[in-house]
Amino acid sequence: MANKSSLQRLKLYSFKLNSLLEITQAINANLSIEELLDRYRGILQDELNIGKIVIYKLNETWEKILASGITDEETAEIDIERDLLHFKDITFVTSSTIKTLKGLDIIIPVITQDAPIAFVLIGDIDEEGEGVSPVIKHLHFIQTISNIIIVAIENIRLFNESLRQEAIKKELELASRMQSLLIPDKNSLPKNDFIQITAFYHPHYDVGGDYYDCIALNKNEVGFCIADVSGKGISAAILMSNFQANLRALFTHSTSLEKLVTDLNNRVMRSASGEKFITLFIAKYNYTDKNLEYINAGHNPPILFEKKKKKLSLLHSGCVGMGMLDNIPVIQKGCLLISEPTKMLCYTDGLVELLDESGVEMGTARLEKHLSNPRPIESNIEEIIVTQKILTGNKAIFDDISILGIEFTPN
Repeated sequence: MANKSSLQRLKLYSFKLNSLLEITQAINANLSIEELLDRYRGILQDELNIGKIVIYKLNETWEKILASGITDEETAEIDIERDLLHFKDITFVTSSTIKTLKGLDIIIPVITQDAPIAFVLIGDIDEEGEGVSPVIKHLHFIQTISNIIIVAIENIRLFNESLRQEAIKKELELASRMQSLLIPDKNSLPKNDFIQITAFYHPHYDVGGDYYDCIALNKNEVGFCIADVSGKGISAAILMSNFQANLRALFTHSTSLEKLVTDLNNRVMRSASGEKFITLFIAKYNYTDKNLEYINAGHNPPILFEKKKKKLSLLHSGCVGMGMLDNIPVIQKGCLLISEPTKMLCYTDGLVELLDESGVEMGTARLEKHLSNPRPIESNIEEIIVTQKILTGNKAIFDDISILGIEFTPN
């Protein structure tokens, strides 16, 4: 009897050791989740004669990752939060009053950091013959091997997620570089005897929905604009890239601003299908006659400061934003004669909605204060960036920020 008992124990230890070795080798061989689960199923069903195995695992949501020996109909009514989340330890549910667990015998929670990441449900266990069921006898071994498998699967998921995140990061970096090619570098903007233009662009994410541009329409006329797509992120950036291409194709010396805005609205409606819209301030300035024409399409009104008069004014004339309506009912073009040195500050709402340390929005009043002085517009913008800590860790930034500054010097 002693020798027989010793042989049985040796056989049992060998089985456990070989099973753990098999699973470990499978994990080290970087087998797929499906292959690991198949090895696990084989140990429980082929070696221990367990009839039913179900595993629910928490990924982004709870998912059934294994169901063997049991039909979908038998598990269809199981609700993880209602039926399983309250189990913290191995529990026998053979006589449970939970109707959805009928046909199952044991629940094995897999816990990490005091929270369940999986539940192993087993049923139809082999209770034939004398003595204790082998499943019950080796329950802690089953728990151990279940933990090993679930943790390995979780590590695979986390690794794949990190690869996915890295791929997304690289795609965003590429998109950011591509978008930066669409937005003019401030050093390439016109700086001549008639006009000096500077700009600042700071997307909240890698890519953004803000846009500014400057286009030489002919030797005596320049066009410029600033725009902002509703929303943030990739979808806003894609719509803005499409908008930039359309604007560059349509904005010419011979095209009136009214027709330009109408055509842009039609194209935004086709691209966005009414799900997003674009606010836009667009203008053209003639060096010879000093005339500034503009349309404000639902955008934050730029601030104009006439240096000699020390006069501030806001440029409101225009229409609704691009993509808000199928047909723009009224377009009011603004016209100004620039007769003295004048500064203009154009910006997106990410700037005026920026909160200070007291939780107060910056608003237009502070921008007017920054602009109301004889200093160059570039200096004014640099002062705004520094005082609002836009590049030095302002945690209140929640939107893209773009600034376009124009200094007119009529002769």
